[in-house]
Amino acid sequence: MDAGDFYRNIPPFHRFADAVRIKSYRPLPPDWVVAVCDVVGSTKAIHEGRYKSVNMAGAAVISALMNAFEGAEFPFVFGGDGAAAVLPLHMAKDAATAMMATRTWVEEELALRLRVGLVSVEEIREGGSDVLIARHRASPEAYYAMFAGGGVAWAEAELKAGRINLPAAPPGSRPDLTGLSCRWAPIGARDGVILSVLAEPASPSTMSQFVATVEAVLDLLSTSPRSGHPVPPDGPEYRGPGRGAELEVKARPAGMGEFAARRRIWFETLLGLVLDRTGLAVGGFDMAHYRRIVSRNSDFRKFDDGLRLTVDVETQMADRIEDLLLAAEAQGVLACGFARQDAALMTCIVPSYTTDTHMHFIDGAGGGYAAAALRLKEKRAAAVRS
Repeated sequence: MDAGDFYRNIPPFHRFADAVRIKSYRPLPPDWVVAVCDVVGSTKAIHEGRYKSVNMAGAAVISALMNAFEGAEFPFVFGGDGAAAVLPLHMAKDAATAMMATRTWVEEELALRLRVGLVSVEEIREGGSDVLIARHRASPEAYYAMFAGGGVAWAEAELKAGRINLPAAPPGSRPDLTGLSCRWAPIGARDGVILSVLAEPASPSTMSQFVATVEAVLDLLSTSPRSGHPVPPDGPEYRGPGRGAELEVKARPAGMGEFAARRRIWFETLLGLVLDRTGLAVGGFDMAHYRRIVSRNSDFRKFDDGLRLTVDVETQMADRIEDLLLAAEAQGVLACGFARQDAALMTCIVPSYTTDTHMHFIDGAGGGYAAAALRLKEKRAAAVRS
């Protein structure tokens, strides 16, 4: 089955709370594969202030796969310091080529180590897990895949254990990263704090209690402005080229020199500043409209074998969310981790500036999902030792 046909045939849901309802999901066909990647040492890199590079590395695999298949639709999820995607078996060879090239590019250009791997759905099911896909309609233009069944988490564990890993491509290999961008400056908290949340069910037997807890968290968030959406409704503030522009230079097409890439980015950014300040539109591009769509298309909440949130909330609301999840954790319902920071980050995939299908991945600027995952793992390790 074609990837796009399978994905488009999943009935989308608009209300995010439906992400925890099993009726929203469809099992993957047995002849599909799961692609996963993970930045090695992401916590150390984030502590060194390289959070944009970490996010860029995770998003690069998604971008490389999208370009390898010329924009074909397939389910994927961005996890901050990694990503996952699912594809039909006939796309696996080209997917592996794109992922191996991305691994080399990340090591050479970003000075980070990236693990990449592929595993069949059949093998995941033999291991006792499954891969279920739902389709969340974040806006009229953007759909994000949700994952359940434990299969992606199983694949990530196999990747970290070194059992499904792909080698790096030869030195100098470059994936096609057309559209990958991170020019936006960090988005400061307006309501108090940017809270990153990661919550996973403790076991299949506690799933009903886990669902009830997630629904309670989402009910709490519904009382916050825009349910904690960290990007202003009119979009993030548009400034001149920052550190993200230099990362985008590194993602330039093969054959384009650094000077040419830097000149193009500066020209596009300065043109955007002029259009933003004057309200003019050029060639079908309206900056004010684009910024609004950026906000609408941002993935600040997702379900990936667990709940992931990056929300802008008052400090008291952050306390209530953490207390609710920690109480459920104490009862053996779930495992959770948090990170608080004063800003959110955005990494983008923009196939075209004149359509509304661009996608924007949100993470916390002070560790985000990687820091939350580390705290979750530390608690699990402590529980095993005790």
